[in-house]
Order: sequence, then structure tokens, then C-alpha cells
Amino acid sequence: MLNLYNTLTRKKEEFVPLNEKKVTMYSCGPTVYSYAHIGNMRTYIFMDLLRRVLKYDGFKIKGVMNITDVGHLQSDADEGEDKMEKAAKKEKKTPWEIAEYYTNVFFDDLQKLNIGKPEIIAKATEHIDDMIKYVEKLIELGYAYETSDGIYYDISKFKNYGQLSRLNLDEQIAGARVEVNPEKRNPYDFAVWKKAPKEHIMQWPSPWGMGYPGWHIECSTMSIKYLGQHFDIHTGGVDHIPVHHENEIAQNEAITGKKSVNYWCHGEFMLVNNGKMSKSLGNVYTVSDLEKKGYEPLVYRYFCLNAHYRNKLNFTFEGMDGAKTSYNRLLQQVYAHKNSNAVTDKEVIDGYLNEFREAIDDDLNLPLALGVLWKAVKEPKSKDIYNLAIEMDKVFGLRLDEYKPAPQTLADVPEEVQKLIELRKEAKANKDWANADKYRNEITALGYQIKDTKEGVEVTKI
Repeated sequence: MLNLYNTLTRKKEEFVPLNEKKVTMYSCGPTVYSYAHIGNMRTYIFMDLLRRVLKYDGFKIKGVMNITDVGHLQSDADEGEDKMEKAAKKEKKTPWEIAEYYTNVFFDDLQKLNIGKPEIIAKATEHIDDMIKYVEKLIELGYAYETSDGIYYDISKFKNYGQLSRLNLDEQIAGARVEVNPEKRNPYDFAVWKKAPKEHIMQWPSPWGMGYPGWHIECSTMSIKYLGQHFDIHTGGVDHIPVHHENEIAQNEAITGKKSVNYWCHGEFMLVNNGKMSKSLGNVYTVSDLEKKGYEPLVYRYFCLNAHYRNKLNFTFEGMDGAKTSYNRLLQQVYAHKNSNAVTDKEVIDGYLNEFREAIDDDLNLPLALGVLWKAVKEPKSKDIYNLAIEMDKVFGLRLDEYKPAPQTLADVPEEVQKLIELRKEAKANKDWANADKYRNEITALGYQIKDTKEGVEVTKI
């Protein structure tokens, strides 16, 4: 039985999907104006782990992730330039060239981190007409109004505004600064459509003149379009709770007249050296940055598995060094079981599997589940343990089955192992198969594996 922490209720709840056969899930994707950093990637690793646990528990998934390629302003409060437009001016490219480049980099990073793509990838620019219809509906229902610079959602009309972030709306409005836009009815009203000045690069015709969508209306439109008016899970980072996801709820429920999402699931922030990740501090790292420093992307995935998704994770290079050592040791430990003919009692295997399932079903307790795997691989060598590790890796996503130790030359191995290899070679030449097997077992006991090839004996450390 899977239990998930629901941000909406602030408690763990048993996961009961609307349709027992298929889970509907929306995940906030990237704004493709720049490279996604490792903090962003932690959120997508969380999304992937949730999807893997759901599949492991037997559910099919209809998942949607948006690509924001227009409409996300510099401030979540609808201030500043559109991030795509700003990046286009800076790099002297069109917004579409910017979007295509950074979208491709993003998906390359997902592949490197073994993050599976949701079933539907929805680009904002391909759903403009749908968004215009939703804005028209909000106006018709009395939830939105027009000003000289756009269409705004009137949060005073939505009585449950603040339910996700637990904000007291009256206190927020009373304590607000002097309003930047005097045409807004409330300081926290947000744009669902912006009217574009002539020089704005990205704009589309609408009933209110040329313009472009607000960031929040994109996710509302595309989630409802593909998943229906009521769906199971919505994921994202905790930074989305107080503005973006609060605004999504206000839009969705104004349009549908009912609850739109059952489980809101959020991944926590990543810190760097116990502080904020910031370009001004020079501590914003990408997957490519980690590769240049000698860390395989899956080392970072392993690093993330050591902290619960709802806990802050402190990134340090010392921590990454530790993750690199542990991950490589895990690969070797799992591989050491692969070619064993020994058998592990079914009760032992079932015991580990039950521990593993209890951990992952307890709100994705991956650190505990990883501890179960480590405990299992320390058992006596057995192909059953190898198969158990590969089974668990359906959730971990560490590509444990792809590991192949690098072959070593005889000069690289200890003299004791070299002597045993020579003795085995002589035994085989004399058709003394019993001693040949004995020497092979002694070599294995010393931590090495040998394989006969046309070129001679291939030796690998296990």
C-alpha cells in the first residue's frame, strides 16, 4: 500500500487513484531559456522515482510534463521581461532557436540521469489557442478582468485562495507594498494573458489584441486538456507552492467548479555548501559541469538517493566524492554476485524484498530502501542476490545491470593471483579439470574473476 505526503493536507495519505488501472500525473517542466541546474534535476529525479514506484506497484501512468517556451516572466509576480525573450536578446537568437537548443539539452540531461520522460510532453507555444479559450472562460465566469496591459485573475473571487500554501489572504493584502500596477484590483492578482508591445518578439492574436499567455495558465490548460478536470497527482519543486501551484488551483477550480488534483507532491530545495544556489555566488552547476569534474551523471543520481525527497539536500563536492566511491563499490558488489552458481534461501530474498517494498511505499523512503540493497549485497555470493539487486534497480534507476568491470592485464594483478592463473592453465592442459576448478575458485576468493578468450585469460577485479 503506497502512502504519499500530500502538501494540500500536510500529511501522508494512502494513495488511491481515481481509476484503479491508470494514474494521471502532471509534472511542472522546465522553462527552456537556459541550462537546467542540478537543483532542478533533483526535482526531476524525484518525479522519476515516483513514477518508478507507481509502476513497481503495478500502476500504469498517463503522465504529462510541460515545456515552458513562452510566458514565464522574470518575476513570478508578473514583473520584468519574458525569460525566453530576454535570453533571445542576450544570445542574439530567436526565442524558438533558444527553446529548441535548451529543450534538447534538457532531454539529454534526463537521459544521462536515467530519468524517464512522461508519456506526453506539452509545449506551451503549441497550446496558445487552448489557453485563450481558458482565459475567455475565466472572464465569462467573473474570475478575470481586463486592464491596459493584460487580463488578470481576481483572487478575491476565489474563496479558497491560499489553501495549498496556507497563506492568509487578508493578511497578505493588508501587508502588501504600494501596488506597481494601479489597475489591478488586488495586489496579488496575477496575469493570465499579457498584452504585448509591438517590439515584443513572441506574440499571438487574441480577443484582447496581440499578446502572450501568463505562465500559470499554461499548466492549467495543458493539465486539464490531457488529464481531465480531475486528476491524481501534481508534482514540482517546493518553490512552486506559494505562487505557481496556488494560482493553478485557483484557475483550475474556477473553470471546473470542483477539486482538480488529489495529491500535490513537492521536492525540497537543494543547498550548496549549506547555502543558496545562486549565479551571483558562482555555485550553480549543471550535469555537464559535474561531468567535466569527473563525476558520471549516475553518481549524482546516487547522491540524491541518499536523502529523502522532502528533506533539503546539501550539495558539496566532498559529498559527491563519497557518492562516487559508494556507487562504484555498489556496482562491484552487485556484479560479484552475477556469475555465482550458489543459491540464497527464498525466505532471505523475500525478506529483503518486503523491507524494500515497505520503504518505497512509505512516501518514497529511498534512503532506507538503498540501505536494504546494501545489506543484501553483503550476503554470500549468489545469482539470486544479483537478480534481487536488479529487481530493486527498477526503482533506483542506477543501471546496475550495465556494469562491466574493466579487464586487467596479468601485470596489474597480485603475484598470488598470477601464480594461480598459471597453475590453472597447467591443470587445463593436463585435462585436470578438478584442480582447474579449484584454482578458479581460489582466484575468485581473492577478489578476481577470470574468463577464457581466444587471446588468453581475461582478468577482472570483482
